Amino acid sequence: MTLTPQNAGWIEVICGSMFSGKTEELIRRIRRAEIAKMKTLIFKPKIDDRYSSNHVVSHNQSKLESMLVKNAQEILHNSEEIDVIGIDEAQFFGHDIVEVCKLLAQNNKRVVVAGLDTDYRGIPFGPMPTLMCEADYLDKFRAICIQCGDPASCNQRLTQDSEQVVIGETDVYEARCRNCFEPPEE
Repeated sequence: MTLTPQNAGWIEVICGSMFSGKTEELIRRIRRAEIAKMKTLIFKPKIDDRYSSNHVVSHNQSKLESMLVKNAQEILHNSEEIDVIGIDEAQFFGHDIVEVCKLLAQNNKRVVVAGLDTDYRGIPFGPMPTLMCEADYLDKFRAICIQCGDPASCNQRLTQDSEQVVIGETDVYEARCRNCFEPPEE
């Protein structure tokens, strides 16, 4: 049984590899809050407009209305009247997203954050490690390895791009288990 704080805010982090269901879980949690008649809003970084500019969309096409923001401060400024704040693709925000989440929680908000915990090299991604440490509730999701079918926690990049951030889908990435993952050569 999980007890949730009464009259207090908290931070929930949903992390894991690509194709593991993070955004789908974020959408599920926000929908449940809406059913409970809470005021909700999901934010996503302006860099990620793969499916829609005004919706958060999972790989299986579940979607919920969202707001594109340039930075974490915009989340803070647009959350005053909101009870439950969703943040998707948190790895793309700067490290100030951590302080924003902490401030929101201190102001009695429920903050649900989803993001990749590691990048295509298997290295902790952006602010996610710190968010995971700050989380009151933490769930790490796994996908299915495209090579062998085992649980996958790695993001295999299929292109030669060397930038940390390359937005893409199954044309650019595969979920891989630790044994099938082939990190790029330095």
